[in-house]
Amino acid sequence: MRPTHGAGVRRPALGSVLAAAAVVVGACSSSASTVRHRATPHAAAPATTVPTAAASATTSAPTTTDPGALPQTMARPSAQDPLFEEHVQALWRAVVDGNPAEAMGFFFPLSAYVQVKAISDPVHDWQTRLVADFDADVLADHAALGPGAPGAVFGAVTVPSDAVWVQPGVEYNKGSYWRVYGSAVHYTVSGQSGSFVIASMISWRGEWYVVHLASIR
Repeated sequence: MRPTHGAGVRRPALGSVLAAAAVVVGACSSSASTVRHRATPHAAAPATTVPTAAASATTSAPTTTDPGALPQTMARPSAQDPLFEEHVQALWRAVVDGNPAEAMGFFFPLSAYVQVKAISDPVHDWQTRLVADFDADVLADHAALGPGAPGAVFGAVTVPSDAVWVQPGVEYNKGSYWRVYGSAVHYTVSGQSGSFVIASMISWRGEWYVVHLASIR
C-alpha cells in the first residue's frame, strides 16, 4: 500500500503468500473474449483461485465487533477463508449494483489504519483519498460491465501466492501487515469473460482487506 502523503485509506466507517503454485478454478470460458482486464502493479505471480462453488458455501456469521479496534496479529490470510469469500461476494455485488457501500466491509478498517500508519492525519487520508478512490473504482468496474451488468455471473477470485510481511518503517508504517498485489475477480457477462483487478490487499488479524482497487494511487 503506497500512500500519497503518508499512507493510504479513507471514509469514516468502522468496519482490509510466498511464490509458486496456484490452483485455478473458475467459471471463465477459455473461448470467450475478454471484456476488461486492468494491468496489475507488477508481473503476475502464481495465484490461488477460489472457485464459483465457494461463493455458495456457508460463510461465517457477520460480527458486530470492529476488527480494527483489536491489535494486529501475524496470522497470514487465506483466499479460502469463509470471511474472505463473503467479502469477495460483497465486492462483486457492489460492482454489479454500482453501489460501493455494499463492499465497505471488505475495505481496510479505519480503526486499523490509525493503528498502522505513522502519518499526521490518517483519518483524513483514509476518508478523502483511499475511500474516495475505492468508490470511484467500484463505479468504473460497474460501468465496464455495460448493460449486461444485472446478468453478470461471478466466476472466481485469484490471489497471487507472493504476499509479503511489511515491516514498520516501510510505506509510512508504524505497524505491520501482510500485503499482496494483483488479485483479480473473474466473471462472465453477456456471454463473454472478463475480470477486474484488486490492486492491493493488506491484512488485519489474519484477514485480507482491500486498500487499493483499480490501481495504487
